[in-house]
Amino acid sequence: MTGERERARGCLLGGALGDMLGNPIEMRSMVTVEAEYGPQGLCGPVPDRHGVTGRITDDTQLTLFTVEALLNARHTGHPEADALDAYLRWHDTQRYTAPPPPDGHPHRTGRLRTEPWLYARRAPGRACEYGVLDRHVPDPRTPVDGRPGPVNPDAKGCGALIRSAPFGFPGLLPAGADERDAFELAVRCATITHGHPTGYYPAGALAVMIHQLFKGRTVSDAASRAFAVVTRYPDHGATAVAIRSAFALATQGPADAQRVESLGGGWTAEETLAIALYAALAGTTGTAPGRNPVEAALLLSVNHSGDSDSTGAVCGNLLGAAHGEAALPTDWLAVLEGRPTITALADEAAGPGD
Repeated sequence: MTGERERARGCLLGGALGDMLGNPIEMRSMVTVEAEYGPQGLCGPVPDRHGVTGRITDDTQLTLFTVEALLNARHTGHPEADALDAYLRWHDTQRYTAPPPPDGHPHRTGRLRTEPWLYARRAPGRACEYGVLDRHVPDPRTPVDGRPGPVNPDAKGCGALIRSAPFGFPGLLPAGADERDAFELAVRCATITHGHPTGYYPAGALAVMIHQLFKGRTVSDAASRAFAVVTRYPDHGATAVAIRSAFALATQGPADAQRVESLGGGWTAEETLAIALYAALAGTTGTAPGRNPVEAALLLSVNHSGDSDSTGAVCGNLLGAAHGEAALPTDWLAVLEGRPTITALADEAAGPGD
């Protein structure tokens, strides 16, 4: 039986692997990718444009700061405020080359701000980078009702989605919290930077899926549950269509890049969710002999002409939570940037006594 620590490690490390895989080919057309790497496209970790293999992007950076926020909220009871503080610490890593002095800034606390490797700009999204400066702290009493949030009300990008898997960790939620609590917390914290329903509902849907996967559900069952939850809320249309489209496409024959691209490029949150979910559903079936099915699904999630690191990151979150750390390709983990820190955070996030 896969324990909570194994799933937590799998989710965070799997997300980082997908992020790492997609980073070198983000925004490159599949024609270009196939010309460089062969007819199957990318087949494993490759150097990025700076010649370095294994680097993660802002997707993993933000996810780790989300974990730190929720770990702190175990003591404060204020996850929304802690999330804003954590994202402000992430913002420091995009502005400075080393930890800045506290200088009276209350958000400049915590272990991650002392990690030198996190002080690197890896193409952060504008909504995240500038949205946190509005310092919006969502009110937990405000109902989730599909209205535009106060920050970037037109932002539909995937910057909130890619950081939201930790909101589904049972060990990071208050005792007795269910999947709807996970959904609403993820949505509220998404509105710190993304105010459009298409920007924040996919974050909640991912949190539900992760929460269900920690309970031992399959990816299919977890996604079905997320669909049932999100459709209870107003203006859920784009997110519901994304989940439904991923399911439908997964039943239509062998998985390939052309089918992935029929779901979009991953530039908006619902497209990222659809591609990641489709790859997690379809990529592990019909796998070639000798190929790890999780490996195959991760490769499917990044081999397209779009936001490959983001679709890879979300797919990796899902697969890792579903199958645990042991299912992840060990040779890929060996080159992953920040692996010790990611693993240590996952162990803390798994909850006491796991």
